[in-house]
Amino acid sequence: MLFEPRSGRLAAWGNALLAGLVSPDEAAMSIVGEDAVHRVEGLPGEPGPVGLTLALGRMRALGVTGLRVALPAPGHPLGLSGPPEFNARALEAEEAVVAVGAALGLVPEVHEAGPAGDLHVEVVWHCLPVREAPPADVPSLGEAERELAEALREATVLLTRLDVAGSGPVAEAALSAYRARAQAGGELLAPGYPARAVRVLSLAQRVDLMVSLANEKGHGGAVAASEMAARAEALRPVERVARRALVAAYNAAVEERERG
Repeated sequence: MLFEPRSGRLAAWGNALLAGLVSPDEAAMSIVGEDAVHRVEGLPGEPGPVGLTLALGRMRALGVTGLRVALPAPGHPLGLSGPPEFNARALEAEEAVVAVGAALGLVPEVHEAGPAGDLHVEVVWHCLPVREAPPADVPSLGEAERELAEALREATVLLTRLDVAGSGPVAEAALSAYRARAQAGGELLAPGYPARAVRVLSLAQRVDLMVSLANEKGHGGAVAASEMAARAEALRPVERVARRALVAAYNAAVEERERG
């Protein structure tokens, strides 16, 4: 799973734009991040791919009032509501954005070129019809926070038992990047999100980072194929909780507006 899913950036900054809290250019720039360019293909009323600024404006004109995140995995259609074609595309990409107010969804297709360290990344968001129904298995922020606290304890115990030291240059670089992001605090989400969503997102990213490091070969003593499989199986419930919490955090702005 992506540590910071592109669907999360699109939903967060798209929601801030739809709420009138940021400009179209600021939203588009924040969504693109370190990528080269993002385009949206298949939008109703547009004959071809368009840039993010135009796409977000078109979606607002189509009645979109908010954006939700889906982070599905095999056997766990987290955040999806159908139809099967959209679910299959989202599962292949491991992420998607589902619109509120219009039966549309966006699935990213990522194209990379160039050597490591100097990648040129282009993203095409494919716009597809979705079923207007409650998304699957999305918890509230409160539920997600409680689940995460327990998952963090479980992950710590599991990593110790599995002899995952979390050391070495790759682990240290990942942990340093996480600490830098954590210190930024409010920059984890776009304007308009409650403080609790920022807290849940930060904790979910921490748990996800621990799981990702644990699943990397070379970190710790469990390097045999059978031991790696046992490690992945033991950590799967923890990873599932982290994904649920990420979705809850990114969807918090929409949930708050609907409640209010």
